[in-house]
Amino acid sequence: MQKRTLGRTGAEIAPLVLGGNVFGWTADQATSFNLLDAFLDHGFNAVDSANIYTRFIPGNEGGESETVIGNWLADRKRRDDLFLITKVGGDMGDGKKGLSADQIVARCEESLKRLKTDHIDLYFSHFPDPETPIEETLEAHDQLVKAGKVRFVGGSNYDAAGLKAALDAGEASDRASYDVLQPHYNLMTREEYEGPLEDLCLDWDLGVIPYFALAMGFLTGKYKSEADLDKSPRGRRMKDWFTDRNMALLDLMEEVAHAHDATMAQVALAWLMARPSVTAPIASATRMAQLEDIMAAAELRLSAEEMNKLNAA
Repeated sequence: MQKRTLGRTGAEIAPLVLGGNVFGWTADQATSFNLLDAFLDHGFNAVDSANIYTRFIPGNEGGESETVIGNWLADRKRRDDLFLITKVGGDMGDGKKGLSADQIVARCEESLKRLKTDHIDLYFSHFPDPETPIEETLEAHDQLVKAGKVRFVGGSNYDAAGLKAALDAGEASDRASYDVLQPHYNLMTREEYEGPLEDLCLDWDLGVIPYFALAMGFLTGKYKSEADLDKSPRGRRMKDWFTDRNMALLDLMEEVAHAHDATMAQVALAWLMARPSVTAPIASATRMAQLEDIMAAAELRLSAEEMNKLNAA
């Protein structure tokens, strides 16, 4: 598996990151173990989680995804094979949220315990925190880096202005700085990232790991009409996506997929992998067939003409 350098960190990861948001939710522990085994056995190495996964599910408290990954690490003894990504700042209840120094340090200790490891490879600030000065946030991250509990730090869901402020704050002192961005970015949702935010990432040589790479499954072609929305727990969120523009995009993706004997999911991921600023998109799987589908995207090479058509769509 040919690895890619994660921006200015110098770390190397495969061109696809496995999303751990489904672990402890739509993928139980046994299934998650099998998915993780297969993913690493095929040469991929990065897995993304967050402390709040999967608190958004009724009855869950948060930490379920990290717990599954930690149990897998304890059982399989493959910590050196894994580039482990998780996030802090989301609402864990009882006031446990935000990016203050105390919150970051305390929540990191909880994540490390659930993950059954002594360090996190990439620790993201999950959401900007307007109540906390960015300098305080970065100083807390710096404390964790110097303690060896975190290797690299990144920001998720930042806009261009917020990311620039964070980068300037990191450069202005000896504190840690964001080296990686995790934005919402895919073939359908482009305006949030393309433009000033993408330019900033290129200018500062940041690693970029987009989430919702398959638009919650919409870009797989699974949902052709509102009648298909009951196919998954996420389907109800797609009701407004059946626009002429989006349906034309799906038609073009289907055409490109047919030309390569590939799937639409592979086209969506290959397009992201080919974007100059992107290091590796995140995609999740709940069964082996889905995992095999998304892993094959790393072998798909779109032509310049196909990239231009998709870019213009």
